[in-house]
Amino acid sequence: MKRLLLTATALTLMAQVASAETLVVSSWGGSFRDLIQDTIAKKFTEETGVDVEFITGGTIDRLNQAKLNKDTPESDVTFTTSHIGWLYRNDGLFEDLDMSKIPNAEHLVEQAKISPSHIGAWAYVYTIGYLPDMVPDDIDFDSWEDLWSPELNDMIAAPDFDPSHIIAVASKLEGVDIEHWEEAQPKLLELKPNFKAFYTNDANSQQLLSTGETPVQILLSMNAYHMMDQGLDVKLAIPKEGAVLGVDTMGITTGTDKEDLAYKFINAALDPDVQAEIARIKKGSPVVDNANLDEDLIGLPGIFTTPEEWATQTLVIPNELRAEKTAEWRQWFSENMIAGQ
Repeated sequence: MKRLLLTATALTLMAQVASAETLVVSSWGGSFRDLIQDTIAKKFTEETGVDVEFITGGTIDRLNQAKLNKDTPESDVTFTTSHIGWLYRNDGLFEDLDMSKIPNAEHLVEQAKISPSHIGAWAYVYTIGYLPDMVPDDIDFDSWEDLWSPELNDMIAAPDFDPSHIIAVASKLEGVDIEHWEEAQPKLLELKPNFKAFYTNDANSQQLLSTGETPVQILLSMNAYHMMDQGLDVKLAIPKEGAVLGVDTMGITTGTDKEDLAYKFINAALDPDVQAEIARIKKGSPVVDNANLDEDLIGLPGIFTTPEEWATQTLVIPNELRAEKTAEWRQWFSENMIAGQ
């Protein structure tokens, strides 16, 4: 009897220790923090009994903080964009992943295999969103070239924090590799009269579009779907050249003492049911090929469910090059496109 009581006590203590343990995740705040909590973290906690805590902040702010705390990392798993993830990797802030410890990664699509250190969690596009009642009838955005139409003078908005999308588009239209993007600078400058504003975040984008101040935008597809859900008549176009692909990614922080749990968390993120739920909530693309999406999501612009859609409807910026060029692109864009607006 004493032995049974001791065993029961030991099990109880082990359960209490497990429940007290936490995994710390670095992510964006707001709706993306909630998305991770309500889908990935929920699945992870159900499977392990371990709670998840969050450190939140902007993409670059969190990268800088991770550099400062390299010897004593604050998080175990980090979410970031695909190209900024390369900066984490190059600075030794991400561990190389042992894919054998992530069985759900067997179904990872090629476009989500970003580096040996970070892989996709979900995908989206930056593309053309517009208010059909405020755009000339002869413009359907079948091609990105339509953005350059003189009829759109002083009507367009784009993000001020990341010009890579329009730089990639201009390079594509000029037939030059984005590595030689300087050759597309005259094309970019030709677009300047059509810009009305440059938004600083998703909320600013929503404001400019909902008021009609900028009835055409280069915008995040997830943001467009949010506005549609709010009742705004926004249309998304996928031009024949492809929409610019974005992939938000996950990596394991170098120096974590919870590596095994970090692997379980990433595996939970790639669970097909979790991926389907993420797609339902944010209307993004699952990054595994075995997620069963709701019928009303299949075929929506920017939600890819087949290899053909991934291959033909996306314009891909090489992530390592994008990481290398981000500062240069932002400086040129700020000085030559935003200045004087």
